[in-house]
Amino acid sequence: MDEQVAGVAGVVVLAAGAGTRMKSRTSKLLHQIAGRSLLSYAIRAAEHLDPEHLVVVVGHEREQIEEHLADIAPQVTIAVQEQQNGTGDAVRSGLEQLAGVDGEIVVTYGDVPLLTGETLAELVGVHRANGDAVTVLSTVLEEPFGYGRIVRDSDGDQVAAIVEQKDATPAQAAITEINAGIYVFDAEILRDGLASLTTDNAQGELYLTDVVKFARGEGRDVHSHILDDRWQAEGVNDRVQLAALGQEANRRLLEKWMRAGVTILDPASTWVHDTVDLAPDVTLLPGTSLEGATSVASGATIGPDTTLIDVEVREDASVVRTHGSLAIIGVRASVGPFAYLRPGTELSEDGKIGTFVETKNAKIGPGAKVPHLTYAGDVEIGESANIGAGTIFANYDGVTKSKSVIGKASFVGSNSVIVAPVEVADGAYVAAGSAITEPVGPGELAVARGRQRNIPGWVAKRREGTKTHQAAAEAGDNEGTAEQ
Repeated sequence: MDEQVAGVAGVVVLAAGAGTRMKSRTSKLLHQIAGRSLLSYAIRAAEHLDPEHLVVVVGHEREQIEEHLADIAPQVTIAVQEQQNGTGDAVRSGLEQLAGVDGEIVVTYGDVPLLTGETLAELVGVHRANGDAVTVLSTVLEEPFGYGRIVRDSDGDQVAAIVEQKDATPAQAAITEINAGIYVFDAEILRDGLASLTTDNAQGELYLTDVVKFARGEGRDVHSHILDDRWQAEGVNDRVQLAALGQEANRRLLEKWMRAGVTILDPASTWVHDTVDLAPDVTLLPGTSLEGATSVASGATIGPDTTLIDVEVREDASVVRTHGSLAIIGVRASVGPFAYLRPGTELSEDGKIGTFVETKNAKIGPGAKVPHLTYAGDVEIGESANIGAGTIFANYDGVTKSKSVIGKASFVGSNSVIVAPVEVADGAYVAAGSAITEPVGPGELAVARGRQRNIPGWVAKRREGTKTHQAAAEAGDNEGTAEQ
């Protein structure tokens, strides 16, 4: 941690708003971009400051938020804003959990996902360098409508006040420097300033921004830190903004990976979660989505039109037009096109899962191949084994799921059914079209099908006058009667 920002007294994350414009049963702060909740980004940025106390203020949908925090940040302290009466009231609720705490209090929001911990550290650095009572994060927008405006002193150095849009005069509304809603406060000034707040404004709420005017009235310094990257100040209020910020977050992630040595042919159609890990010399083709804890090793090619969720792809593998989750794809292995890898799939080095193959709890050994039109569920397939087209591993009897084993270098002919639990030993063959219900020993050929019987004259007797009958006659079927 940088000496300059180590040891802030506390961070208060405001997460109590109703988020009604999302029109969702889910709390706004639990909606995701790049695979993470909006709130998780705020927590990550706050933790960058190494605060002694981290408080999250909840209100609307508090049960959802508290449950989420228990999963992602159980160390935080939760404060409750019983009635949403403005940002000043929300911060006052948070400060109730910081009684007796002195020093710097950082206030931020739970819905600004692109705000970084580094930016918060810069804000704290400005606060300390100026000896401020309050330091405000601001940015400049060409279209500032809807935001609070930064009103400066006549010399332009310090912030005199922050005026909300509804309370602004025409001259103030013309100001393009806007309040990002992120602050560093001296704890004593913050407490005293909150105690002085009134609801004498257009919205009838307690404005946190009025603490700035209070601090100046006390003769204390207030500066702003102007943010060049306006995206970090952007909040999410509806699904349009959620999509816009998600797209920008994805653009930044892809740029990071490309600069780290990953080839991305079409960034516009490629989506990568914040939790994904990519090695140099990975290639991502159009229509690829990598989610969750997916990792892709050097030399692997993913796509086109592929979605992988919590999948490990090892060196030099190829995955084409595939959907996979909770699976492992080995070194130099190939998957697809049109494969479906369900949880528990483990494809070893040089193995193949081919076209229209579905796997589940399947361990496929080195060099083994499942090339076409197969369901392989609850099965262990040995090294160099080959599974013919149309094979079904029947793993479920209506009550219990059972496992099958195919031995090393064995061959299962096309259109076979392997009825679990059953084992085909090393070096064995299963004839095409067989339904295997008993073990097959090493070197054996298993044939489990009815013997073929041809009935002469059947077409002439049963399909007389048809095109088939005519073709048979022209081909030399002169018997005219079927076998009796």
